Amino acid sequence: MRKENISDAVIRRLPRYYRQLSELYARGITRISSLSLGREMGITASQIRQDFSCFGEFGQQGYGYRVKELCEEIGRILGVDRSHHLIIVGAGRLGKALLQNFPFSQCGFAVDAAFDSSPAVIGSTVNGVAVRDMDTIDVWIRENRVDVVVLTVPRNAAQEITDRLIALGVRGFWNFTNMELNNSNPDVKIEDIHFADSLLTLSYRISHD
Repeated sequence: MRKENISDAVIRRLPRYYRQLSELYARGITRISSLSLGREMGITASQIRQDFSCFGEFGQQGYGYRVKELCEEIGRILGVDRSHHLIIVGAGRLGKALLQNFPFSQCGFAVDAAFDSSPAVIGSTVNGVAVRDMDTIDVWIRENRVDVVVLTVPRNAAQEITDRLIALGVRGFWNFTNMELNNSNPDVKIEDIHFADSLLTLSYRISHD
């Protein structure tokens, strides 16, 4: 059972655990100790045990963890079994790339629609997802469940669109606009993705090696 006040650092490690355990199971490994899992991931065994203790007891001392069961439990904690509904706003190059290549379903998300304002893409279909006119999004959201909006719009339009969608009841945003969105509603969750941050982190590491 989830305890309160889980740190952001722990939450951000959960997808890594989920991915690593999925890979271990695919390799035919059925049981693993916190020490071995830590070696696989570059994390200390004590950190792993501390992280898992935030959500309950998963392993047995002297026995370790059952890989499949632990992977499934972390998946449930992450919500991959809840069938979230998602739309993409911005069907340009990045939006299309995500539609064509990102494994949304493996993360528990169904992509129901995409929206854009360009006549060149409105009415097209990308990987089975219809691209609709941005002018119809208000009605569509009122008539359909939307848990998360993926924002791949130009940054000068990002805040206005976000405010518009929050007013329509959207509470989750995966933001690829390379800007921090302003939001004072504690019920709205925004995950900002900055590609430059990752590249600059790599730049630091190779510059200081």
